[in-house]
Amino acid sequence: MNKTLKVILEIVLAIAAVFCVYLIYSSVMKPVRFNKEKEARQAVAVQRLKDIRTLQVAFKGVTGHFTESVDSLVDFYNNGKMDITMQIGSNDDSLAVANTARIKKKNRKITNEQLLELYNQGEKLVFSVTTPMPVKDTLFLGREDFCIDSLKTIPYSGGYPVQMEAIVKSVSGVQVPLFEARMPWKAILMGMDYQLIVNLDAECERQNRYEGLQVGSVSAPNNNAGNWE
Repeated sequence: MNKTLKVILEIVLAIAAVFCVYLIYSSVMKPVRFNKEKEARQAVAVQRLKDIRTLQVAFKGVTGHFTESVDSLVDFYNNGKMDITMQIGSNDDSLAVANTARIKKKNRKITNEQLLELYNQGEKLVFSVTTPMPVKDTLFLGREDFCIDSLKTIPYSGGYPVQMEAIVKSVSGVQVPLFEARMPWKAILMGMDYQLIVNLDAECERQNRYEGLQVGSVSAPNNNAGNWE
């Protein structure tokens, strides 16, 4: 073997060795990168499901039932009202507590509106007032990342809609309103490694778990828990 051919062969073998190392590194890092991106996307999806749960609970508090329509939740947020109970005065103020008890004993039919009038006149009192307030002025205050218009879609899915159901189910003879909202992994992880998504779904199916993220359940009461909790 002449010297030139030997050098060429060594270069080819070196390139092949580097390529093999790259393939091994890439195969090891592929699931690591996948899981890192999955966790980032999952955090966004979980927050959106939590926001849906918050609105569903508030919606039920006003209507007595959940809704299967995200559009209804959006409308409820934009245009609805909910009763908010506010405490006037402090229970730590013994003078205010005693004065309130004295006034209520003297006039057992006194209303909170009348107490509020007395409070505004300078009386030291402790009582609660319930007043209807716009939902948008009550929920998600200070949440700069909250966008009601994004509530309908699964993040990173290119517009795939959130899957939601709501029913009233008889549980031990009691009619119980239930809801669930779902985001499948295939939508949340859209554009990522297809085979690793298939493997993730298969693992969920093997463990008899939903292949994605879900909050609430229409099959059994679970206190509106998320399957990530």
